[in-house]
Amino acid sequence: MTRADAGPFPITGTDLQSRILYRDALMLIIDKPTGLPVHAGPGGGRSLEDLFDALRFGLPNPPALAHRLDRDTSGCLVLGRHRRALRRLGGLFSEGKVEKIYWAVVEGRPAAASGRVEHPLKKITQKAGWRMVVAADGQRAITDYRVIGESGGRSWIEFRPRTGRTHQIRVHAAMLGCPLVGEPVYGRAPPDARVPLHLHAREISVPLHEGKPIVTAVAPPPTHMIAALVSCGYVVNQ
Repeated sequence: MTRADAGPFPITGTDLQSRILYRDALMLIIDKPTGLPVHAGPGGGRSLEDLFDALRFGLPNPPALAHRLDRDTSGCLVLGRHRRALRRLGGLFSEGKVEKIYWAVVEGRPAAASGRVEHPLKKITQKAGWRMVVAADGQRAITDYRVIGESGGRSWIEFRPRTGRTHQIRVHAAMLGCPLVGEPVYGRAPPDARVPLHLHAREISVPLHEGKPIVTAVAPPPTHMIAALVSCGYVVNQ
């Protein structure tokens, strides 16, 4: 299964309802489209949060973000449906109990087919803007990875971040010598490149309810990644 992701702010509340991957009394997991910020930045502007009223489903208030995804990252995004749920989810994320799997298409191939990247990350701000850099005094950042397939000088990689730093996968992929396809900050794509970032939050597992099975949701790859994934061995609808 694939799902199209459209332009600048393409979706409505009804569209967002169609992207629900999981729903219960405490939590929603939605398939976030590529290219949409989850919340308004310092300069304002529309964001995914503006559509959350369509996800109330009878509750007095809309759900709220339990974590974040970058504007250009698609896939599994967890929302808490009320304050008690958000407290519970916040604890699970901060304690590292939520398992996250990302798919990426990168330029090149890591030297090893699987491994772990451990480089602390720090945010720096310059005239041109901010970015994350590897720094001894940065925050602990750990990412496990494995190569799933490769073709034509690119690789399809599964990343499992063990910490939740900003731009963690993007920086760690670059440290492996394999920047993400479409990466304008840490890779080879110019800032005005039209190739979208090839990073997708494929799967998330949340141990939300004690004594019950872990909740797992899987998001289909976005349209812009399909051709690159297929060339690396992905079978559509798998």
